[in-house]
Amino acid sequence: MATDWLGSIVSINCGDSLGVYQGRVSAVDQISQTISLTRPFHNGVKCLVPEVTFRAGDITELKILQIPGPGDSKQSGDLQHTELGIPGVGCQVGTNQNGTGKLLKKPTSSSSAPQAIPRRTDMKNQEVVISPQQQQCSKSYMDRHLESVNQSKGFRRRHNSWSSSSRHPNQVTPKKSGLKNGQMKSKDDECFGDDIEEIPDTDFDFEGNLALFDKAAVFEEIDTYERRSGTRSRGTPNERPARYRHDENILESEPVVYRRIVVPQNTNKEFCTDSGLVVPSVSYELHKKVLSVAEKHGLTLERRLEMTGVCASQMALSLLGGPNRLNPKNVHQRPTVALLCGPHVKGAQGISCGRHLSNHDVHVILFLPNFVKMLESITNELNLFSKTQGQQVSSVKDLPDTPVDLVINCLDCHENAFLRDQPWYKAAVDWANQNRAPVLSIDPPMSEMEQGIDAKWSLALGLPLPLGERAGRVYLCDIGIPQKVFQEVGINYHSPFGCKFVIPLHST
Repeated sequence: MATDWLGSIVSINCGDSLGVYQGRVSAVDQISQTISLTRPFHNGVKCLVPEVTFRAGDITELKILQIPGPGDSKQSGDLQHTELGIPGVGCQVGTNQNGTGKLLKKPTSSSSAPQAIPRRTDMKNQEVVISPQQQQCSKSYMDRHLESVNQSKGFRRRHNSWSSSSRHPNQVTPKKSGLKNGQMKSKDDECFGDDIEEIPDTDFDFEGNLALFDKAAVFEEIDTYERRSGTRSRGTPNERPARYRHDENILESEPVVYRRIVVPQNTNKEFCTDSGLVVPSVSYELHKKVLSVAEKHGLTLERRLEMTGVCASQMALSLLGGPNRLNPKNVHQRPTVALLCGPHVKGAQGISCGRHLSNHDVHVILFLPNFVKMLESITNELNLFSKTQGQQVSSVKDLPDTPVDLVINCLDCHENAFLRDQPWYKAAVDWANQNRAPVLSIDPPMSEMEQGIDAKWSLALGLPLPLGERAGRVYLCDIGIPQKVFQEVGINYHSPFGCKFVIPLHST
């Protein structure tokens, strides 16, 4: 009677100390009161030993989870490769006698069996023995499923044939892009099947291949053919048209004359503009004569001072940064200019320049020594300068100790050379040389006269004087002298300024 339970799947509870074992009954000994389980599971984990034997005294509770059908008890001892699955699982995997696996959906057979949650690692090893009746049932089920699938395929063929017959004759039928595995494999072999060792290691010689092409001979052959046939290749003209710039006139004009200013006294110093026009220098006597004739015709000193101040301030503003520095967003970077002036007409020109700079929101510090008697032009310019936000000092000690943005030098004079021996002049020169700021000289003296301050830029009036190397880069400003005034003093004059009032000059 004990042999009837062989092959049954049971669950044995051995208490809290030993736990719960599940497995298939492999042997029952009534004499020794023992029961053996093959392929056992201890608390849901597969045991390392193939078989476990229990005594009746160790068993607290025994539950039969599955009873084998007729004929299964004989095969239970021969199943060496069958792994026990945990009961209650909906999907179990088994092997038949031929070794092929089948996948079945099997409901739980006993409602009293414990519903254990399977682990993922155990699901891969779940197998159960399938009886011949179950195999026959599964086979009949699969036959009915294949028959239904074939019927549906036949319906699709009839439907596709009906659709193709009813399709418009101009309608294009899309082709299937899929390929069979054999065709794909052959294409892969054709593309990637070459041996790596057969790939050449040497690179293509582009220079050697290009040297084989004789470009000059080919073009000569093309030109010879065009001359004989009277045709040209693809509409390309034989001669290239001249290319003009955006500021160049395409109409032919007279030859350009670059020497438009001729002075009666030839000097060794000449300059040229950016356009190439030659600007000769003049002596100081001829320069004084031009100014006196212009004043006689109405170009008074006040007008000259105003024009000089405007041109000098425009140049100074461009040197300070122009619109990039002087805009409402840069109020915290207000530039500072130190203006060094002497008690003469050149100093009055500098004061006029300082007034225009102060009107353009530049911090101007005017240095002018105290004198008992001042020129009327200086007094008038000081009265106008006092109405601005500029600062006037009479001592070098009141000048800033830190470097300023620009120093404008108006200390030197063409006639009063004795002023250079004055203490205030020497102190101002020392301060300018120690401040390390760039210097702009307005109407500097000629090269024969020694200058105490080296200038980076110099601004000449009307026509330049023969300036030396210490004058720096020379600029020329237009102070409004008419052309006939130059002709009256014997100068053949044509304005070199163009559309500007201040132009740079280059030494020739």
